[in-house]
Amino acid sequence: MTDKRIWGWWFFDWASQPYNTLLITFIFGPYVASVLGDGTQAQAAWGYGIGAAGIVMAILAPILGAIADQTGRRMPWIWLFSALYVAGSSMLWFAAPQDFDLFRTMIFFGIGLIGMEFATIFTNAMLPTLTTPERLGRVSGSGWAFGYVGGLIALVAMLLLFAEDDTTGRTLIGIEPLFGLDPETREGTRFVGPFTAIWFVVFMVPFFIWVKEPRVAGGRVQIGKALSGLKRTIRRLPETPSQLTFLIASMLYRDGLSGAYALGAIFAAGVLEWSVVQTGTFGILAVISGAVFAWLGGRADERFGPKPVIVTCCVLLLVTILVAMFVSRESVFGVPLEPGSSLPDIMFHGIGIAIGAGGGALQAASRTMMIRQGNPDRMTEAFGLYALSGKATSFIAPLSIGVATSLTGSQQLGISPLIILFGAGLILLLWVKPDGDRAV
Repeated sequence: MTDKRIWGWWFFDWASQPYNTLLITFIFGPYVASVLGDGTQAQAAWGYGIGAAGIVMAILAPILGAIADQTGRRMPWIWLFSALYVAGSSMLWFAAPQDFDLFRTMIFFGIGLIGMEFATIFTNAMLPTLTTPERLGRVSGSGWAFGYVGGLIALVAMLLLFAEDDTTGRTLIGIEPLFGLDPETREGTRFVGPFTAIWFVVFMVPFFIWVKEPRVAGGRVQIGKALSGLKRTIRRLPETPSQLTFLIASMLYRDGLSGAYALGAIFAAGVLEWSVVQTGTFGILAVISGAVFAWLGGRADERFGPKPVIVTCCVLLLVTILVAMFVSRESVFGVPLEPGSSLPDIMFHGIGIAIGAGGGALQAASRTMMIRQGNPDRMTEAFGLYALSGKATSFIAPLSIGVATSLTGSQQLGISPLIILFGAGLILLLWVKPDGDRAV
């Protein structure tokens, strides 16, 4: 029987996943594209907005992690960033098409995203205290899978009951949005913001009830001491070459994955002219795939270790991005199509399944790899550095996609920087030791 603390920890993934599934990828992102009426402009703006939030996270993540390790407290930080998550996502309700302010919308979106990412740092750092080293991969993979299932249920609920097609005003099952939400002003789709916030509040209850921190003495914050320790850790990183190389490699491939997640549905909406409901259906397949392969990846991690899982997923994602670049409404791999051909739609559903599969297993395995590489006594700081490595250059993927899309005027060519990120990450993994620098 699984410990209640593990179930509580898994519920954080369940509660927080809809920010990725509903807001970043499958509902709100395509909604922004439909309101702007220009897929290229939306892809560029979305990239710039997520990149700006990433800069904030890169600066603060390791500092807050060092402070948390110095005080021995993580839960107060999780409460704080949970509040930001709820506030930011709730305010997306005000992104009405008749009074749409892109700057204001991206500010609210960024606040919620920062809350979600920082809360994740502190919950990830709790993982080594929940189980034995041998079971870390299984627990991490099962947590990601559980989160994906939560995201899937939230996505299905939005598509069936609230998110309206922008032409028919009806949801996926042909009804008007519940609670009298007005399809003319896209209230059903805009409800995704408050829905995400409510979902988080409800399902964080098991986390806060079942996951308890051990009592620690002398938990007073000494910022100077914490920052001195962080500075010392960063200065000594060259003495732990495997950890340093992994941080750089993961910085690159996770940046590529974030770009694929954040821009996948916008890409489909612009290139294939899919509606919000169509991209939502695409999302269901991707999330199911993510859940299944996160679970399978956890088992593979437990048997073979996280490194082979990470390498396999990076190769899959690199190939998937290459394929996506050659899919359009008019042709596939340069072969012209008859008008109305469904082949591009079928191909892109397959692309979504591949991104979900690779991304789910990759994130779970990377979490356990960080535990193998980091200092067990400074694990929150280690995950702060892990977040830094994921966010210090997190603006590169979205901004480079924004620039490439703007310069070429092509969404297909605009995603080409992701290939470089996955490829460079793969090469660096050659120098990462499976058990870190402590391995003899």
